[in-house]
Amino acid sequence: MTVSEIKNHLEKLNQIAFQLPNGGLVPSHFHVTEVGKVVKNFIDCGGTERQESVANFQLWEANDYDHRLHPEKLVSIIELSERVLGLDDNLEIEVEYQGETIQKYNLDIKDGVFQLTSKFTDCLAKDSCGISQEKPKRNLKELTTPANTCAPGSGCC
Repeated sequence: MTVSEIKNHLEKLNQIAFQLPNGGLVPSHFHVTEVGKVVKNFIDCGGTERQESVANFQLWEANDYDHRLHPEKLVSIIELSERVLGLDDNLEIEVEYQGETIQKYNLDIKDGVFQLTSKFTDCLAKDSCGISQEKPKRNLKELTTPANTCAPGSGCC
């Protein structure tokens, strides 16, 4: 989800909710403690120089059970970040939330609830590393059945 997309969704909501990948919800008294632009300059394992930029939202919860962040307040925080930091409307959003350590998520929405979705590492230079881009295709006829496998109708399982 991009910065412009979250603002559009927030304008249609009466309350904000974030759901974790395990189905649990971030407590409703969360704070958005940071909205920022993170720029990462790096070299991949193939030696190619790269740059990535994301809009970073940090969610945090305290014992402030009376606090509720309203959608219009979050929009104003985002707009301030756009003005002060030059935050681009087309940047993808990355959300930080405290788990066993600081965990980073992608952001989506379903039925008015923001979904924190898992992020995964990947090799950006598979061609340089010799890693195949495609899964090898195998003919099912060539696969053998292990000796300790039950046969259909044998009654072993």
